[in-house]
Amino acid sequence: MHEPNETNLALAANLIKKGELVAFPTETVYGLGANGLDAKACQKIYQAKGRPSDNPLILHVADKAMAKTLVASLPPEAEKLMDTFWPGALTLVLKKADHIPLVVSAGLDTVALRCPDNPIALALIQASGVPLAAPSANKSTRPSPTKASHVATDFGEDDIFILDGGDCTIGVESTILDLSVNPPVILRPGGVSKEALEKVIGEVGIYTSKTPEVPKAPGMKYRHYAPHMPVYLVAENQFEPLLNQLKTTEKTGFIFSEEKLARLKIHFSKGVFLSLGQKAELEIATQRLYRHLREADSLDLEVIYLESYPKEGLGLALMNRIDKLSSPYIVKEEEA
Repeated sequence: MHEPNETNLALAANLIKKGELVAFPTETVYGLGANGLDAKACQKIYQAKGRPSDNPLILHVADKAMAKTLVASLPPEAEKLMDTFWPGALTLVLKKADHIPLVVSAGLDTVALRCPDNPIALALIQASGVPLAAPSANKSTRPSPTKASHVATDFGEDDIFILDGGDCTIGVESTILDLSVNPPVILRPGGVSKEALEKVIGEVGIYTSKTPEVPKAPGMKYRHYAPHMPVYLVAENQFEPLLNQLKTTEKTGFIFSEEKLARLKIHFSKGVFLSLGQKAELEIATQRLYRHLREADSLDLEVIYLESYPKEGLGLALMNRIDKLSSPYIVKEEEA
């Protein structure tokens, strides 16, 4: 892992120009970057991650001016959103320019664009002089990395040049908004809420199908974000039955809010208890979710029980990730 100083940023930018991969921090998660205009370089991302070829990539840009060079046209709604939320955790899907490689768009006529709110990411894009195609810097299906050490765990420090920018501040991926349709549709909830978007451009829909034949954006079709062991989602009305029915071991993990953990610790003498912060502190929950899932892997836990949150505001993004990595906890019927 490399400190993001001037020398290492220059080395990283040179690798990008040569068609190699570089892992770098953003405010959401760490990205695995390549020259987004180089089809062979982008293909290396798919190979390194084990990523399905029909899963599009997001192009990370330095500013609105760079974004304009990558699209067929820039509608007024896109300009409003860029002016309001960029740099930030919002990805926009627009009709692509002809020179965008098909490997980036997975053969579609659209491209996903984002300007990250991280000085290291922006410096790397500017030094490289090209948009960076960059999905999360993890092996496919695994929890996304929010620390440089997570990237090193998945790929090895000798295999990928990693810029270490510390912990990511948001901790879940960006919101993806499809502006190629009317009204616009959220393809993946993330760091910018539906409510915030609607204040700027009016009505916004939410894509609901779980298995699209052709995904227009990352995170729509395939299993994501999961650790190695089974994870069970405990609904609010299942918490009391969980306390009464569950038998734990030292390899049982709980990822819950502080309020629920207090009761779990009293009730169970065995287990690993990982906090998502106070229930109302959704920003802390999103920051910690992937980190705790990776910690559970490192501790070789056998099972995880995970708390459910209301699907409102940032909770929509949190539960989108949780739903994709977990199965519902099933309450046992009372014995007669």
